Amino acid sequence: MSDKSVVLSGIQPSGALTLGNYVGAIKNWVAMQETHDCLYALADMHAITVRQDPAALRERCYEFLCLYLAFGLDPDRATLFVQSHVAGHAQLAWLLNCHASMGELTRMTQFKDKAGQDTDNINAGLFDYPVLMAADILLYQTEAVPVGHDQKQHLELARNLAERVNTRAGEEVFTVPEPFIPEVGARVMRLGEPTAKMSKSDDVSANSIYLLDEPTAITKKIKRAVTDSDGEIRYDEAEKPGVSNLLAIYAAVADCTIAELERDYAGLGYGRLKTDLADAVVAFLEPLQRRYAEFYEDRSQLAGILARGAESAAARAEPTIAHAFRATGFVPPV
Repeated sequence: MSDKSVVLSGIQPSGALTLGNYVGAIKNWVAMQETHDCLYALADMHAITVRQDPAALRERCYEFLCLYLAFGLDPDRATLFVQSHVAGHAQLAWLLNCHASMGELTRMTQFKDKAGQDTDNINAGLFDYPVLMAADILLYQTEAVPVGHDQKQHLELARNLAERVNTRAGEEVFTVPEPFIPEVGARVMRLGEPTAKMSKSDDVSANSIYLLDEPTAITKKIKRAVTDSDGEIRYDEAEKPGVSNLLAIYAAVADCTIAELERDYAGLGYGRLKTDLADAVVAFLEPLQRRYAEFYEDRSQLAGILARGAESAAARAEPTIAHAFRATGFVPPV
């Protein structure tokens, strides 16, 4: 067994991955595979709480995997797998459902937000997916979970459920996970609405820079990005959210600091900033997109990576399932 702390994270294969997903998650995943025992899931079971086209969902799993590999995630150093390939996620979710209260789930703010966005599809899975998320985490005795502000409530539920089962069983069935807050720069916000986070499922494509965008599309989006009227290039999220967002993106792709950019662009105006930023983003994404295309052409390699990842994840999940089921009264299989 590795003496590294176990870290689990995942992204739903819905929409299209954005530069915000890179800055907020994937960049940190690549770094963490050197220092932690990492499991990274394609969370397809979570994705179907919203109606999905089956063929498109399958294709996005391959697309996301190729992008992960292109950025430097290494299947020899991290476990890369599809959530639905490991039966333990659903098995443990049912057990945890019987320890979660309706009141806890009703208080989940993301359910309220998502139910309000699609009133024709308020399904039980949408209500219950925080329990599945808790199962994802506890299944691997995860010690640390990278979380953003919008996921803190779900991690707290996972912690509560772990402690509750441990107390009722009178033994330590689950590791109680801790939040892991990576050192990252500013969040990447929407280009047309810089007070909201860039989203891979945004209905307005101009708000996001997608990792597979063509250079002309990237340039067009950045040049149309919202700024303000005073012309001063400085970082101030409260007073200048649009300009601050452009500086944050620039710093992320050019591997420099926001302070350096403020100094270099003092008095030059927004037009120059946007032009140079567009060039920097295109230059950053070009080698990524080239590597993506190479991985995408080799489906047998991708299938092999996912099969190996699922086998590894399932083997790691099995002892937790056996322990949890025994501790809660199930007859062990013969």
